[in-house]
Amino acid sequence: MLKIRMIRHGKTYGNTLGRYIGTTDEPLMESESEDLTRLLPESVERVFVSPMIRCKQTALLMYPKQEQIIIDGFRECDFGEFENKNYQELSDNETYQKWIDSEGILGFPKGESVADFKQRCLHAFDQMIEICMDEKLENVAMVVHGGTIMSILDAYGLPCAPYFDWHVGNAEGYKIRTHLEHWKYGRRELVVDGKILRD
Repeated sequence: MLKIRMIRHGKTYGNTLGRYIGTTDEPLMESESEDLTRLLPESVERVFVSPMIRCKQTALLMYPKQEQIIIDGFRECDFGEFENKNYQELSDNETYQKWIDSEGILGFPKGESVADFKQRCLHAFDQMIEICMDEKLENVAMVVHGGTIMSILDAYGLPCAPYFDWHVGNAEGYKIRTHLEHWKYGRRELVVDGKILRD
């Protein structure tokens, strides 16, 4: 049995403004440092992270004694023309309105398609599972992005729920468990035991 703590990174300045922060490599807000060090998460054997600085900083604050294993495919989506802007700044943008009307199904102009992003996240998660199997790990953490978490649980999460239902706040996430033996035979299921909530 493998237990996974699937955690979204802490808050950045862009997050406080409701901006689409994907490829923008923002650091955490200074106020996050004290908050995240107080969380005292349970110990894990490995910490897997996105290469973005906000994830690496969050992992360092929450798991200071753990070496970080960076998986490039855990990066957030490339929002293209919407990058580092919020809905107010995009309200007069016709392309943005079409994207909203599609309920997020259309790809991001000059960015990543939703299908490509989801596939990238799943491939990265499979890489992580292979490492866990090779090293016979039983308890790990992931510090990644909201979109990354939603993509993985949309595909593998139990109970089944649509993509946007898996949204979590900054420094929050899910407690997951899975049988690694099942993954060897193509049975990809992640049982969600509950949320990791920030106080």
